[in-house]
Amino acid sequence: MFSGKRVVLGVTGGIAAYKAVEISRRLVDAGAHVSPIMTNAAKKFLGEVTLSALASEPVQSSLWDEQNPIPHTNLGQQADLLLIVPATANLIGTYAAGISNDLLTSTLLATRAPVLICPAMHTEMWEHPAVQENLETLRRRGVRVVEPEDGILAGGDIGKGRLAGVEKILVEAETALTKNDLAGVRFLITAGGTREPIDPVRYISNRSSGKQGYALAKAAKIRGADVTLVTTMDRPTPSGINVLCSETAEEMQTVVMAEHMNNDVVIMAAAVADFRPAEISDHKIKKNDDMDTINLETTHDFLIDLGARKNSKQILVGFAAETENLEENALGKLRKKKLDLIVANDVSLPEVGFAHDTNEVTIISENSKWTLPLSEKRVIADGILDAIIEIHQEQTEKDAS
Repeated sequence: MFSGKRVVLGVTGGIAAYKAVEISRRLVDAGAHVSPIMTNAAKKFLGEVTLSALASEPVQSSLWDEQNPIPHTNLGQQADLLLIVPATANLIGTYAAGISNDLLTSTLLATRAPVLICPAMHTEMWEHPAVQENLETLRRRGVRVVEPEDGILAGGDIGKGRLAGVEKILVEAETALTKNDLAGVRFLITAGGTREPIDPVRYISNRSSGKQGYALAKAAKIRGADVTLVTTMDRPTPSGINVLCSETAEEMQTVVMAEHMNNDVVIMAAAVADFRPAEISDHKIKKNDDMDTINLETTHDFLIDLGARKNSKQILVGFAAETENLEENALGKLRKKKLDLIVANDVSLPEVGFAHDTNEVTIISENSKWTLPLSEKRVIADGILDAIIEIHQEQTEKDAS
């Protein structure tokens, strides 16, 4: 998602300066061009060579460069994002006061790009009224702030002030760079494969990792949506996503049916089991027990219920994992279950579907079709969201006419 973006990474003089190295590496790996700026105080905590090696160009620190007489203007005008990691109380106060006394503060004043600051300091400094007032001033001006976390601080004491996690900072950076085209839209998304118990130890499941569902939840959240994720998996999720847990098909049905009418879009990305044991043993079945077969019964396909109950303004999206007759089978499911969209993939292909980090899908509606080539699941997620927006626009135009 950072491909082709120019990020000015400002590093100030705090113990958390070492985290900027990991953030720089992650941004570059994601396709960003990272221009690092270090204050003189930052160099007390982090060597220039380290950050220069992992950024896209050498560290800059001085306003007085004979080869580049106005570095702050060039950096500020070319940037797509200014990211300050960590942001000390000194930087926050100087920036809020509009003072430009070094390359970093001058660049901050010379840009119209989004600015994201990540404060890190001791609890007493973080809670000081002057720091909080300065932050509020910056927020009113449109500066985004990734608040610090609670934890063990540099002095060994515990409190709020530790730099936010790398993953959270990257999500917020991506949000700052992303169009906010789903603001206020409520999404209910399911993820993972259900587990149907045989006994207290064993269960029947499938190969779903939940990666596509989680990618959809993250992408929707970054694009401004209010997201509820119903999942069978224990995977990290961006802050701000409402996570509801379930395990079996019946449990997921109960949660989804209770929530679906509160949402504008429902995406059933989970691989809900088609079968479950007809009887569940209340004790572990031993190998020498007289048990030659496990009797199975079908689970209820509650996606049909969702299709029957949805209102005219709600968008319902299903998934079809197929190994043959991809489009024919998917279109049949779309019509049978009264879906607005169905996302079909051929899981027999290499690097497609379950457990992979990539996917290749065909998105089908009654009147349209979108083909997304083999890509990372996050890219696929954004393609699905784009199709949902297009369907919503078609429905709006139809209602208006």
